[in-house]
Amino acid sequence: MSVGPLIKQWRTRRRLSQLDLALEAGVSARHLSFVETGRSKPSEQMVLHLAEHLEVPLRDRNRLLLAAGYAPVYQQRDLDAPELQPVKQAIDQLLKAHEPFPAVVVDRASNLVAANGAAGLLIQGVAPHLLEPPVNVLRCALHPEGMAPRIENLAQWRAHLLADLQVQIDQTGDEALQALYDELEALPGPREALGHYDVFVPLKIDGLTFLSTRTTFGTALDVTVSELALEAFFPADAMTKARLEA
Repeated sequence: MSVGPLIKQWRTRRRLSQLDLALEAGVSARHLSFVETGRSKPSEQMVLHLAEHLEVPLRDRNRLLLAAGYAPVYQQRDLDAPELQPVKQAIDQLLKAHEPFPAVVVDRASNLVAANGAAGLLIQGVAPHLLEPPVNVLRCALHPEGMAPRIENLAQWRAHLLADLQVQIDQTGDEALQALYDELEALPGPREALGHYDVFVPLKIDGLTFLSTRTTFGTALDVTVSELALEAFFPADAMTKARLEA
């Protein structure tokens, strides 16, 4: 697919009209229309400019550039690459600092990248086949041979995880994420809709109660780093805090 229709796809995904995007990006609606229909070829700078305003992930910005006939500008390196050692060290430090509470780092597909020692308590009793690399934390959580039997509010936690995954799908249009969603949604388990006024959805497991937060590297210029997320679990009550600290 050429770059024009791809830009239109992203604009539609963001629920913006041509005029909305033109005003936000400071370009003429007529020029944007010509770009989307293929009547005008955008410059490399224009592709990146529109991608920035459309909040296109770095991986997909490279695809837009390729579709427009330009070379990708964002590198994608393995986390063990020498250039990413400062990032890896920072991740290790963040994970260690969060102990004795669980924390994990996952990639775009929610595959496990790193974890601290306390995360082991969450995966106790998980079937070995679910722990074979790449370990998908969502599959581990919702699979009947995973954490699911130990999660006391499984219906609520399941709805929370699937809702978050649906947001990612809506934002990226990633077919692999959609396939993961379909797989997880088909797993047996109780169903429950999230309440409109829920502020936090706790994870209740083995008598412990956690609240979770997600942190991303918002200023990353490497595809791999931009897709990492730190999932940190905090004790939601004094009993959980005391048990973990002990």
